[in-house]
Amino acid sequence: MTTTGAEAPHIPVLLRPLLKAVSPVAGHWLDGTFGAGGYTRGLLEAGAAQVVGVDRDPLAFELAAPWVGEYGERLILQAGVFSRMDEYASDLDGVVLDLGVSSMQLDLAERGFSFMKEGPLDMRMSQSGPSAADLVATLDEVQLADILFTFGEERASRRIAKAIVKARTEEPITTTLRLAQIIEGCLPRSKPGQSHPATRSFQALRIAVNAEYEELFEGLLAAERALKPGGLLAVVTFHSIEDRMVKRFFQHRANKTGRANRYAPEIEEVPSQFDLVTRKAVGPDDQELAENPRSRSARLRVGRRTDADPRPITPKELGMPQLKEMRS
Repeated sequence: MTTTGAEAPHIPVLLRPLLKAVSPVAGHWLDGTFGAGGYTRGLLEAGAAQVVGVDRDPLAFELAAPWVGEYGERLILQAGVFSRMDEYASDLDGVVLDLGVSSMQLDLAERGFSFMKEGPLDMRMSQSGPSAADLVATLDEVQLADILFTFGEERASRRIAKAIVKARTEEPITTTLRLAQIIEGCLPRSKPGQSHPATRSFQALRIAVNAEYEELFEGLLAAERALKPGGLLAVVTFHSIEDRMVKRFFQHRANKTGRANRYAPEIEEVPSQFDLVTRKAVGPDDQELAENPRSRSARLRVGRRTDADPRPITPKELGMPQLKEMRS
């Protein structure tokens, strides 16, 4: 695949297998997580007539300014969230979602996503609303522990939450490295090859700040509404909880009994809303792992929309994690 103009600053994960799974690419598409534009450019150069690029981060469109004009009316930029994509476009031939934080955001210390670089404790994808620093400063110990355990699967959540509350009484926690140091003090040193001790906690706070699981749940339903019969939905996830939600969504929509799992009660057979294009999640091959180590946890799932009407589904059926205050 060739590109035009300035090269995209980051490598889009699983682009080759994604384009292969949705080939031949044609018609009107929506990239719900525009980021650095890698998927959008890949779709346009593979044959898409038009792509609507959606992103809630204003910086994404600023960085794309040097090259977006080369595609003329074939590329439409839309500020917003992908959970509202059916308000931006309809009768789509395809939708692509690349979940999680982008490399563009991770690499900018001032955005506050990385525990490896000193920066303000921010983590807001939209650059608006409460930041991670606000959560760390205002939530009580129980609430903090619930976020770390539920969204980050951090087993030391209570110990870390207690340390955060103690540390903030001495000095406000406003930077990424200070929070990372507090977390590191609660956990054993990581061995070579293991993830950084702050990985799960930073992930949990980022998910909470950006309401990522709610956005994913609503985004899957919005894609279902926006796609035309035969349209394709391709989703790339980066951790097990996201992948579980996407897997269960496709299972539920492709299951003619409408059950998300085999243990659910039998119900009357109904038409399926999606046919599975990928029976199992697709991961990176050796070439991609060598080119882009950040792709190691990525998983791709693809489904094809049928002409059946959407049917009700709940966050619980998709295994969406919910905080105690939401569960009660």
